[in-house]
Amino acid sequence: MYKLSSRSRSRLDGIDQVLIDIIEEGVKDSPFDFGIPQYGGLRTAEDQNKLYQQGRDLPGSIITQVDGYIKKSYHQTGKAFDIYAYVDGKASWKEEHLTAIAEHLIQVAKECFDVELTWGGSWKWRDMPHFQI
Repeated sequence: MYKLSSRSRSRLDGIDQVLIDIIEEGVKDSPFDFGIPQYGGLRTAEDQNKLYQQGRDLPGSIITQVDGYIKKSYHQTGKAFDIYAYVDGKASWKEEHLTAIAEHLIQVAKECFDVELTWGGSWKWRDMPHFQI
């Protein structure tokens, strides 16, 4: 049985309460432990744009198609969250881990809260850590 760390929990400040409830219920018997990364919860337009610049004007890989100004993210409205799997004592973004957690969270959302949770891993431009309502 797992539970969110205090750091992951604090990263959900400003997120829709039903999402917090889904996360807290879902982590308990998740196939893998998971947490919320920095910027994995509510984001300002500036935060979103900084992530958008990654892989474009800033070093790193492109991680989002949404700039925060012209195209807004569900993160900016508190209707989205991102996760990482926590496996063998470290963060994992492996597809197999995120897929197993996603399937579980979607089921928990539907069965326990009657909520249709959308997973970014099922999109054409896949965003494996992302969930939204």
